[in-house]
Amino acid sequence: MNRILVVDDEPQILRALRINLRARGYDVNVAATGTAALKAAASHPPDLVVLDLGLPDLDGVDVIRGLRGWTTVPIIVLSGRAGSDDKVNALDAGADDYVTKPFGVDELLARIRAVTRRLNATGDTTGPASALVRVGRHTVNLADRVVTRDDGVEVRLTPTQWGVLEKLLHHPGKLITQRQLLHDVWGPDYQDETGYLRQYMAQLRRKLEDNPARPQHLITEPGMGYRYRP
Repeated sequence: MNRILVVDDEPQILRALRINLRARGYDVNVAATGTAALKAAASHPPDLVVLDLGLPDLDGVDVIRGLRGWTTVPIIVLSGRAGSDDKVNALDAGADDYVTKPFGVDELLARIRAVTRRLNATGDTTGPASALVRVGRHTVNLADRVVTRDDGVEVRLTPTQWGVLEKLLHHPGKLITQRQLLHDVWGPDYQDETGYLRQYMAQLRRKLEDNPARPQHLITEPGMGYRYRP
């Protein structure tokens, strides 16, 4: 782990963390807004993100969701919000750890080392994926949630269509079961509603496949689930 993205709107915290992390051999990028953080992560994928929740443009939980749309990079929240609801929301959105301000740099460094050890122990060392994914004649920008055809025309997707597409693109070549997709996109009460999936996969194919009747990228595995074929 070498590159850390620090996201905070307090200049003194950005400066202190940049100095301390660089002194310990890390390559550090900083961002003061959620929008800048998502762009920085997409253009220079970090190995770990340290994220404040109270940003001026986006809530930090929305930044977590934006990152989780395309990358499994570890996220450590660094926030002045100490309420249990804030912690639960951040962790449910995909954060790996939560540190409350005021904090000690030594504690934060220990949390970074702990997250690294957990990743190494589980074998999850693949690193972040790219935010830009090709689906036929389309470029999908998972960081900005924009789909653009090669001729420059933007393709509009609904939030649910995005949820299905992100899940597939995040695991290229891997079979995602029907129950898993329904659980992750619609919730645990919808795990048997396979008709929803057929409907939304048909919609995505009409928007993204050259020949929706013979899809080349959004593939059905009969009786099992779906997969994205690059």
